[in-house]
Amino acid sequence: MSHRNRREFLADVGKGMLVASIGPALAFELGLVSASAAEGTDRLTFGDREPLVGLMQDTPANQLLPILAEKLKAGTKLEDLVAAGALANARTFGGENYNGYHAFMALLPSYQMSRELPAQRQALPVLKVLYRNTSFIQNEGGKREVLHPIAAGDLPKDHADSDDLCEAARKRDVNASERIFAAMAKGPIADAYNSMLPTVQQEVDVHRTVLAWRAWATLDLVGKENAHTLLRQSVRFCIHEGGKSGPSEISALLPKLLDQYKLVGRPLGVKVADDAWLLHLADTIYRSNRAQGAEAVAAALAEGFAPDVIGEAMSLAATKLVLCMPGRTGTQIQPGKPEGSIHGAGVGVHGADAANAWRNIARVSNARNTVASLIVGAYHTAGQSGGELKELQPEADVLAKVTSKDAATLLRNAEGALKERDLNLCAANVQRYGEQGHDPRPAFAMLLKYSISEDGALHAEKYYRTVAEDFHSTRAAFQWRHLVALARVVASEYGFPAPGYKQACELLKV
Repeated sequence: MSHRNRREFLADVGKGMLVASIGPALAFELGLVSASAAEGTDRLTFGDREPLVGLMQDTPANQLLPILAEKLKAGTKLEDLVAAGALANARTFGGENYNGYHAFMALLPSYQMSRELPAQRQALPVLKVLYRNTSFIQNEGGKREVLHPIAAGDLPKDHADSDDLCEAARKRDVNASERIFAAMAKGPIADAYNSMLPTVQQEVDVHRTVLAWRAWATLDLVGKENAHTLLRQSVRFCIHEGGKSGPSEISALLPKLLDQYKLVGRPLGVKVADDAWLLHLADTIYRSNRAQGAEAVAAALAEGFAPDVIGEAMSLAATKLVLCMPGRTGTQIQPGKPEGSIHGAGVGVHGADAANAWRNIARVSNARNTVASLIVGAYHTAGQSGGELKELQPEADVLAKVTSKDAATLLRNAEGALKERDLNLCAANVQRYGEQGHDPRPAFAMLLKYSISEDGALHAEKYYRTVAEDFHSTRAAFQWRHLVALARVVASEYGFPAPGYKQACELLKV
C-alpha cells in the first residue's frame, strides 16, 4: 500500500469524524465507506484509483453504465475503466469464484476489441463486460472481499522459492502460499511471475492457465504497482481449485521430460519448420493421448525447433477441436446453450483459449518456463479428440453450396447464416472468402459485431481474442482455420443478447 500524503490523511480523519457522527450504516448508504470498511476490516486499497474501483464494486449494475458514460464524456479513458474493473474484481473475488474470474478474464479482451472499432463504438465491448463484472460483484461477491493486505514472509535461501510456493500450494496452505508470493513480489515482478509459473504448471485447467496469462497481460493497464494484486489471484486459484484428488500426472511427467530431453539450461531453438512438419506436429498433438502429446513437443524442443513454431502447431491442434465439435446433445443442453451449440464452456473453445494462453506465457517467460509451458500446453491440448481424426467442419457438401467468389456476397451470406444459427454454412462462407484471398479485416469486423452484441456464455471476448492473436501468428497456409472456427462459434452464440449491451448502445447513441 502506498504512503498517504498530509491531504489524504486529513481527508480520512474528516471522513472518520463524519462516519462517527452519522453511524456506519448510513455512511455506507451515502457511499462514504464500503461495507468492509464499515465493519472495520483491513482493506486493500488502490490510491488514486480507489474512487473508480469502489464505484465498480458499490454501484448497482443497472445504474452503472450511465455513470460510466458520463465519465467517458468528461475525459476518463477506457483503459482506466478497465483497470478499475479489474482491480475491483480481484479485490472482491481473488480468483476464487467461477463467474468472478470469467469476468476478469474478459476485461482486457474487451478493451483490445474496442481498438478494432470506429471511435463512436469503441466503448461498447468495455461497457458490456463492465456491466457483467459489476453484476457478478453485486450478486455473488456483494460486499465480501477475498483479497486483503498480506505481510510478506521470509524466503529460504537454501533452494528455489518456486519450490516452496509449489509445496505450499500442494498442501493447500493459503496463508503460507500468500506470504511466499508476497515476498517474491517485493522483487522484480517478472522474476515473481516466473517463480509462480511452476505452481500453475502443476495441473491443467483452462481457467488456471488463462487467468495466469490474462493477469500478466492486464498489468499494462493497471500498472506494475498493482502486479501483486492481480497475480496473487492465480496463486489462490491454484489452491482453491487444484489438488483435490492428489498429485496430477503432469506434475510427475513434466520434470521427467525436462530431464530426459535435457531441456533445462540449454538455449532455445531457432529452427523453422516447413508446412508439412508443422501440420504433422499439430495432428500428433490432436490425436495423441496427453502424455504422448507432451513428449512429442519435448522431442521437438530437443531437436531445436523454435518455441513459436511449436506454439503455432499447438494452436492449430486446439482449433481443430473447435472445427470438429458436433454440437451439444442430450444432457449437454443448458439454458443459453441449445442443441447443436458449441459456444461457451466446452472442449473446443476451452482448448483453444488454453493453448493460446500457454503459448503467450511461453512467449513472455524465461527459458525454463518457455519449454515447460509448451510441454504442459501440449499435454493440456492433447487427449480430447476421442482418439480419431474427425472430419473438419464445414463438410464438403456444405462447402459445395457456396459458389460465389465475391467478397461482399460471401460476407453477406455468412452473416445471414449466422443469424439463422447455421454454424457450418456460416463457416463455409468464411472459408470460401479466405480461399479467394480476400482481406480478412471485413470478416473479422462482421464476427466482432456479434461477439460484442451476444452474451457468449462468458467466453465470447476471450475466444475472439484467441482467434485474433492466433490468426496473425499463424502462417498463411493455415491461418484461416482459426477464423473459420470463430465463425462456427459466433453463429452458435447468436440469439442470446448480452445484458447491458442495449443500454450501452442507447447511451452511446450508436
